[in-house]
Amino acid sequence: MAYSIIYYSQDVQEDIMNLPVTLQARYIGLTDRMIEHGPNLGLPHTDAFGGGLFELRI
Repeated sequence: MAYSIIYYSQDVQEDIMNLPVTLQARYIGLTDRMIEHGPNLGLPHTDAFGGGLFELRI
């Protein structure tokens, strides 16, 4: 099953693309994995906030 990522706003996407290149690469790699396997990649990559929300640790 493929998952999707929905951004809160366009500003969030722009902020992500303004990260340093190394963090952008890590973000893209982790979000690719999240789309394939879901949001719970486990520590140290993600951590649950509760209510179905996960923190992505780049």
